[in-house]
Amino acid sequence: MRRGERRGHGGALGKAALEEQPPQPNGGAPAAAAARPPPPGAERDGPGLRRSTESEVYDDGTNTFFWRAHTLTVLFILTCALGYVTLLEETPQDTAYNTKRGIVASILVFLCFGVTQAKDGPFSRPHPAYWRFWLCVSVVYELFLIFILFQTVQDGRQFMKYIDPHLGVPLPERDYGGNCLIYDPGNETDPFHNIWDKLDGFVPAHFFGWYLKTLMIRDWWMCMIISVMFEFLEYSLEHQLPNFSECWWDHWIMDVILCNGLGIYCGMKTLSWLSLKTYKWQGLWNIPTYKGKMKRIVFQFTPYSWVKFEWKPASSLRRWLAVCGIIFVFLLAELNTFYLKFVLWMPPEHYLVLLRLVFFVNVGGVAMREIYDFMDDPKFHKKLGQQAWLVAAITATEFLIVVKYDPYTLTLSLPFYITQCWILGIILVLTWTAWRFFIRDITLRYKEIRRQKQEHKYEKDKCLSNGDGHSSILDEQNGNKLRERKL
Repeated sequence: MRRGERRGHGGALGKAALEEQPPQPNGGAPAAAAARPPPPGAERDGPGLRRSTESEVYDDGTNTFFWRAHTLTVLFILTCALGYVTLLEETPQDTAYNTKRGIVASILVFLCFGVTQAKDGPFSRPHPAYWRFWLCVSVVYELFLIFILFQTVQDGRQFMKYIDPHLGVPLPERDYGGNCLIYDPGNETDPFHNIWDKLDGFVPAHFFGWYLKTLMIRDWWMCMIISVMFEFLEYSLEHQLPNFSECWWDHWIMDVILCNGLGIYCGMKTLSWLSLKTYKWQGLWNIPTYKGKMKRIVFQFTPYSWVKFEWKPASSLRRWLAVCGIIFVFLLAELNTFYLKFVLWMPPEHYLVLLRLVFFVNVGGVAMREIYDFMDDPKFHKKLGQQAWLVAAITATEFLIVVKYDPYTLTLSLPFYITQCWILGIILVLTWTAWRFFIRDITLRYKEIRRQKQEHKYEKDKCLSNGDGHSSILDEQNGNKLRERKL
């Protein structure tokens, strides 16, 4: 959000706070909640109210050069750059080079427009333009995926050569499972060589990946379910992709317990600190000490406010289906990482793979907040957020590319025992869903009706026990009505 909009929604005092406040009934100072509107996403049940899971924000409303939109400045610089290329630069006689350059220039112009003009999302730190940039990158990436989807398999793979000449080549066969002995007595030089071979750059990537996913999801149970479910998916699909074939201790000790578990633990500790942090914002030049200024600069990269996610999947069928959908999309996006590398012939260490992960880290947090607001406050958030919509579309398009480019691999049948396990798991989930949201509700409703009938029968018997067929309670109510009529 631009600063002017953020002040109206994000809880800044602004000019109205400097004006004279009307006198309060109790003769005291005006309440702070009345001077501060609720932050974005707060419940709109009444003026000045916010969700119980949302932190309170104090903002002095400073509007500096940093927070202004600069639409004219960006337009002037962009026009000057295009004018320089048109008037002063000689166009090379290389069709391929000019095509690449024209595509890159078109993308940059679109990003400049989006950064200054696109709709703001729920985040405003470190700057709203940062999140508008990633929103526009999402659009560009989705358009690129649509283009790849409409190519033939051979043309799509060879098109990757325009991005990197080293791509478009079949990947070499690699042995991922191999020797799974933790202690290898046959190797006298280093019996633990299998463990050291697994300690590569992907170990810290797993840790930081799950640390950031925890900050997105903000729920320990959901993170653990996704982590364990993905290991089961690797077990189930190792006959399709060779890099899913890992040792048992690599699955459960190094991944689930050490990398993923430690990342989730650190993420939950960070969430606890963010929920307890005081969100009091001052303009940089309003802080007197240099230490305070440096602290303010660092805190610029922390959230403007904080909302604790309470998913409550068992509270209603709508929330249960939403949580199941979130877990499904998360797992599908994780699988797309491996399958896209396989079908587009990209080695795991290629920079495009890393850029895709960086992209999802930046757009995933915004998408999760928009999904939570849409699910938790449907009266105010009447439609799914723009970033969440794009993330869902990107995940689906990536999967469609995998289906088109290598249907043979995807149609390799699962082993019989794995199929039995998944069928059993699906049946258990469906059974629990039917019991929790249908059978249990019907049973509780029947018990409530039966209890009401028993109470009614008891009141009727009590009335008859007075001898005149009327209860003392009814006599008292009739007497009150007569007195009201006389008055």
